[in-house]
Formats: sequence, structure tokens, C-alpha cells
Amino acid sequence: MTFLNLRSIASGSAMQGVDMFGKRVGFLKFKADIVDEETKTKVPGIVFARGPAVAVLILLESNGETYAVLTEQVRVPIGKFLLELPAGMLDDEKGDFVGTAVREVEEETGIKLNIEDMVDLTALLDPATGGRMLPSPGGCDEEIGLFLYRGRVDEETIRSLQGKETGLRDHGELIKLRVVPYSELWRSTGDAKALSAIALYEMAKREGLLPQPTPSANL
Repeated sequence: MTFLNLRSIASGSAMQGVDMFGKRVGFLKFKADIVDEETKTKVPGIVFARGPAVAVLILLESNGETYAVLTEQVRVPIGKFLLELPAGMLDDEKGDFVGTAVREVEEETGIKLNIEDMVDLTALLDPATGGRMLPSPGGCDEEIGLFLYRGRVDEETIRSLQGKETGLRDHGELIKLRVVPYSELWRSTGDAKALSAIALYEMAKREGLLPQPTPSANL
């Protein structure tokens, strides 16, 4: 990744908002005036800082059909329900992306995955990218690690997942699971995480970069 030679002008920076998650700092919003030291050009920026996150593309094969497991929950900024990959913010100070991905899947879907069965799709990117997906770099520092899980299940498992209510109610998570044929996923949601994961998965599959899928999923 190429970085401009930038420095912040403290007098031109202003904190505009802080949201706390209990005793922990959650979201920050601030305005900063940045100067390119070579050209002395000012680069203004309004920043929403929320830190790294993870999302998981869960693909389950059943009776010859491959399904994707999605969450459905209301998203206030867009004013509607949205189908999304199971996802969450990285709250581990050690930067444990894959461990966080496994925990988020269990919290949002009830599915218990093994860390060793996870494939880091974003790790397949050129190292110059930082190995993360950047959904909105013009205004937000968020970087997302996209993971893949593949397994085989019976039809009863697919039926039991469809419409299942999940999420941490005390955290305001009102989630329902939706199981969608993978062949229809790309046109079923506008979720950037899902669309990016599809692209990475398909390209990695074409290049032969993926390990063999898990023989069966213990869900």
C-alpha cells in the first residue's frame, strides 16, 4: 500500500463525537486537516473511526445444493432490513481476526465452527493491500477480514436454520437467519461484505487457491 507523506495539524483537528460501549471506546467521529509535506497541500478529512471487523461466508452443501447462511436485521441508517454475512467488530486487543470470526458466527447464528476450518479470503490479496477489505475508505477507517467456511449438512439442518431467531438481545441484536441458494446470493443482497466475499471466493476457486472443504459440519 502506498502512503502519502502526511502529517496532521493539531490546531485543525476537532473531535466531534464519541460513542462508548460500556467502559470501552466504541465509535469516534472527528475532523482533521492533513498536509502533504512534499507539496504542502491540505487534505481535509472527516473521519468515522470504528476499527477492524470480520465477516464470514458460510457455505453449506446439502443434497447437491450449496446454500449461504445470512443474517437479516434492521439497519437504521438505511431504514430497512438487510441480508448480510454474519459479522462483527474486532474487540480482541490481540488482533485475533479468525477467533473473532468464529465467535461472531456463534453469537449471530448459533453455529459453532472450528478455527482450523476457516479460510481467510482477504489473506489471499496482494500484501500491498494490507490483506483486508476496505468498505468505505473515503470516510471510515474500518477494515474487514473476510473468511470462508464450507461444510456438508443434511436437509433438516437447512430447514432448522431458516428463520431461526438469534443474536444477543441485551446488545440490541434482533436477528433472523436466512438460508439462500449460493447461486442466488449475488443478487439477493446489497451487503458489501457478501458481494466482496463472493468475488474473492470465486477468484480464489478459479485460481485453485482454496483447500478442500470440511467433509461434514457439526452444527
